[in-house]
Amino acid sequence: MPEPGRLVHLQFRRFAGCPVCNLHLRSVVARHDEIVAAGVREVVVFHSPADELRVHTADLPFAVVADPDKRLYREFGVEAGPRALLDPQAGGAIIRSIATGLRNRDPLPSRTQPGGGLGLPADFLIDGDGHVLARKYGDHAYDQWSVDELLALAVRTRDSAR
Repeated sequence: MPEPGRLVHLQFRRFAGCPVCNLHLRSVVARHDEIVAAGVREVVVFHSPADELRVHTADLPFAVVADPDKRLYREFGVEAGPRALLDPQAGGAIIRSIATGLRNRDPLPSRTQPGGGLGLPADFLIDGDGHVLARKYGDHAYDQWSVDELLALAVRTRDSAR
């Protein structure tokens, strides 16, 4: 995954079709050109099987990884727990994400999620040598870096490397 001279933004999301994840990923898609121009490659990991991912992520302009056994989740220390959905800070995003999904007629996620439905997001910024430069472990389902935060981290990282 490391790419010399580029940064990788490795995102861990919940399951394929997760409305909250889709809300966030729409913001990444909308600004994908800016992210690429900043020298950042997006890679998103879901704990869903590949066939389920294809239904929900075929139109994403970046790499999507199926990790149904959660091997990468364990390797990077990404957790799950009831606070993913129960944290009051996630409430507004949950309502917005469901409304947006209904408005856009997004396909519904599978009723059963082999990896569970209580995953927490996580973000990692990785340099071309594979070193983790920054990380964020979410406290609830919608607690991840915004595109603005990601771009600011990319600039700071590049500036400090000079």
